[in-house]
Amino acid sequence: MQTITKILVANRGEIALRIIRACKELGITSVAMFSEVDAEGIWVRKADEAYPILGNALQAYLDYDRIISLAKKAGCDAIHPGYGFLSENAEFADACTRAGIIFIGPKAEHIMLFGDKTASKAAMKAIGVPVIEGTQTAITDKKEGARVAAEIGFPVIIKAAFGGGGRGMRIVRKEKEFDELFDSATNEAKKFFGKGDVFIEKYVENPRHIEVQIIADKYGNVVHLGERDCSIQRRHQKVIEIAPSPRLNDAVRKEIFRISTKAMFRLGYESVGTIEFLVDEADTVFFIEMNTRVQVEHPVTELISGIDIIQRMIEIAAGDKLRFLQEEIIFRGYAIEFRINAEDPQKQFFPSCGKITNYMAPGGPGVRLDTSLYAGYVIPPDYDSMIGKLIIWSLDWEGAVRKARRALDEFYIDGLPTNIPLHKAIVRDQDFIDGRFTTAYLDEKLDKFNLDAINCIKKEEERMDQINKLIGTIKQNNLSIRH
Repeated sequence: MQTITKILVANRGEIALRIIRACKELGITSVAMFSEVDAEGIWVRKADEAYPILGNALQAYLDYDRIISLAKKAGCDAIHPGYGFLSENAEFADACTRAGIIFIGPKAEHIMLFGDKTASKAAMKAIGVPVIEGTQTAITDKKEGARVAAEIGFPVIIKAAFGGGGRGMRIVRKEKEFDELFDSATNEAKKFFGKGDVFIEKYVENPRHIEVQIIADKYGNVVHLGERDCSIQRRHQKVIEIAPSPRLNDAVRKEIFRISTKAMFRLGYESVGTIEFLVDEADTVFFIEMNTRVQVEHPVTELISGIDIIQRMIEIAAGDKLRFLQEEIIFRGYAIEFRINAEDPQKQFFPSCGKITNYMAPGGPGVRLDTSLYAGYVIPPDYDSMIGKLIIWSLDWEGAVRKARRALDEFYIDGLPTNIPLHKAIVRDQDFIDGRFTTAYLDEKLDKFNLDAINCIKKEEERMDQINKLIGTIKQNNLSIRH
């Protein structure tokens, strides 16, 4: 067993702050790193130590040679990559190990396997996991891709072979659209992942996107922490995540738990991971991918299970055994996570940046806010638009929806546009209230929600103007009385 006493947090924003808090509770010294534009980040102040990595803002979190060098100089014995950036980079994980630093995450071989979408599908199929019909190897040639798509039958989906998060992904419904969408997918894949390789598979219409949270130690112990419903997406990007899924068939739920834990045991997987499935209208289950890192949406699982995923991740990396058996994990209630993005509903949700001039956070029982925001903070244009996560918990689904409406109404960010008004519109939609949604839900209703969001923004501006005028009048009256 290895001892972890000091961790370099190789990330930024809310996930960096989340890891720092986990370190403090475990009695581990935390070290933050930051780019020049992140010097005012709250996680920099919350860490026990903090060091700059100068240069390009984005590259600062991707240059693993410099990151490992910093970890050594700071006396760290482990690095936690969070999510994004280097979290699923097998070369980085391997470089940490070779440098004598513990990589807090899975083994490099598993990161490499599941980072290759075609290889991972083949590996999962070989151990009995159901997969969607598609290519067995990555494709770069457009003519070959068109031939394969015709054989599978339209609609098909083109996916980046070495990426995720909806990037490099296009749905092709008609043969005549294939060439244009193939070029679009491969160009985007090359831009974001450095490789334009893609694979093609049958497109499942109107499925639910269900994922299973796995934790496994170095001794062959594997447990699941329940499922999450991530069906509410905009252009293949997750917007809202829910645990557990409100309308998942119990038989399907048990089956995906069985499939997931068995597969990870057979592969000898270690650390946390998330196995993602599509469930079609006939309740048929298909494996689509696995993420070998902590997920953005991990808080909803923590709230229904009572298990701190980040802390367990650190303990497993240090060689500890899991603290609990599957039957000891008790799930309670429903949790909903709303991704708060700096983007403008009035401009097709184009990313926004700038200074937060006023900030009022929601609170109360069952409300958790994972963010690094504060009044006066300047959101840089260099990174992903997500600036926080509002997480709600209640004993039942109806209570969670009501609490979500209340918390979102309390949440106020001034100085730049956000997608909070979009979330306000969604939680008042009857299909959402009834728990009826698939991956097509948000894209189909987005135009209506956009109008609702814009009206919400106008009403909020009017309300704040009234409040400011009232405050101004009171101040003026008090000034007159004193004089």
